[in-house]
Amino acid sequence: MLDSLTKNNTVNDKTSFQFLSKLMKYPELVKVGRYRIRPDMANYAALKMLRSGDQVPLRLTFNNIRVKSDLVHKVGTRFEFDSLSFARMLDSDSVCRYYGFTPTTIMAMFLPDTYELFWNTTPQKLMGRMKSEYDKFWNPERRRQANLLNLSPIEVSVLASIVEAETKNQIEKPRVAGVYLNRLRKNMPLQADPTVIYALGDFGIRRVLKRQMFFDSPYNTYVHTGLPPGPINLPDPRSIDAVLKAESHNYLYFCASPELNGTHFFASNYEDHLSNARLYQQALDRLGIKK
Repeated sequence: MLDSLTKNNTVNDKTSFQFLSKLMKYPELVKVGRYRIRPDMANYAALKMLRSGDQVPLRLTFNNIRVKSDLVHKVGTRFEFDSLSFARMLDSDSVCRYYGFTPTTIMAMFLPDTYELFWNTTPQKLMGRMKSEYDKFWNPERRRQANLLNLSPIEVSVLASIVEAETKNQIEKPRVAGVYLNRLRKNMPLQADPTVIYALGDFGIRRVLKRQMFFDSPYNTYVHTGLPPGPINLPDPRSIDAVLKAESHNYLYFCASPELNGTHFFASNYEDHLSNARLYQQALDRLGIKK
């Protein structure tokens, strides 16, 4: 540690620091962690902080996470523990069951936000913290709203992940959620393009082709009715709330606006939807977007 401090010009008088550290019995009281030691900090103040274990927390932000490997990379590069140990936990039936999930649904436990954690946090403590944040978010009111939709919190998160992938427009999210809820109630396939993209594992797709809609995967909602087995991303909490507070309407279809401005056209019947879809496809054709 002293070599590191000297290398970074944090300790000016190495001999004095060594003498004082022995006097304060620091070698017997070393606490591993991440500390902020200023160049102008006195040796006594620095040693007192190191002895007490007064770490500086790091800020961990989850965003734009689609698959487990994204999450493992995001987390595994920030902490003392190696990413492989964290990946094993996410794939462990027993570990996931302990927290109330499966390896397929465990991603729903990680709510996008910024968290303060210590560098030497263990994978177990990280999982515990995420479960605590999840339980805090899923308060009695949100659970009541999910129950009214006849969905579990995990199912709400799965549907919210589709809504998240469909639109970033916060105003439209409750309307999009309402379309999918209407389809679920009628036992209609959700036919969500983002589930096809997730199933194919090609997130560069801008235009889902008809042949791709028949790709056999439990995540492909063109092939299978109902919700996919797990979330297709980590949905923003606002997307979860958009599902819980979905608009009540009779829309069963929607497609992107031909203006390509992030908004959508909604329809209650297939004929109107075909007209809307044709306008959107023509817009893609004009831009030369073929896939």
